[in-house]
Amino acid sequence: MRDTKIAPSILASDFSKLGEEVRAVTEAGADWIHLDVMDGHFVPNISYGPDVIAALRAHTDIAFDCHLMIAPADPYLEAFAKAGCDTITVHAEAGPHLHRSLQAIRALGKKAGVTLNPATPVSAIEHVIDMVDLVLVMSVNPGFGGQKFIDAVVPKIAAIDALIGDRPIDLEVDGGVTADTAPACAKAGANAFVAGSAVFKGGTVDAYRANIEAIRAAATDNRP
Repeated sequence: MRDTKIAPSILASDFSKLGEEVRAVTEAGADWIHLDVMDGHFVPNISYGPDVIAALRAHTDIAFDCHLMIAPADPYLEAFAKAGCDTITVHAEAGPHLHRSLQAIRALGKKAGVTLNPATPVSAIEHVIDMVDLVLVMSVNPGFGGQKFIDAVVPKIAAIDALIGDRPIDLEVDGGVTADTAPACAKAGANAFVAGSAVFKGGTVDAYRANIEAIRAAATDNRP
């Protein structure tokens, strides 16, 4: 069974002390750091780019889980690889050549991920499933933190889990993930959970640890 992973999204952290926040959630037991990169074009918000990620790399040795909400993505893959991202995830909707994008990520020596927006069908990734290390299911419409979980994605998570089968592919969910919504995702087959405000509430390492442990327990106790 794939290990349960908790990936705090720094989009919900205090941007005035990003390095400190990354160290804090690392100490609190995070498995990955989730990096939401938004361009104001593919999604209606702008966050940060490879220079910020490169600056954060020295603050932790856990995996950087980079979620590119940008279009086009291909011209920027090398920059994010050089910044220290371990997994680079592109949206199936972000360009016409998904296969090529995943090839390029692999050629850079990084793990390749693919993301589906809430309304995008599972069929969009059927023909690239053997090229990915991670599938990310958006459980909100991308672009903003703090949105309400969309319950209709749970059957989609189950369908992707069936598509993955016994392949060593992480199945991640992002958007509105809390200790209350994680169980349904876990039951459907998700093993990796992106959480922003649900992790970063409280503002201290102890608070972050309690938040991470609550989500992890809720997920792990409900995995099949």
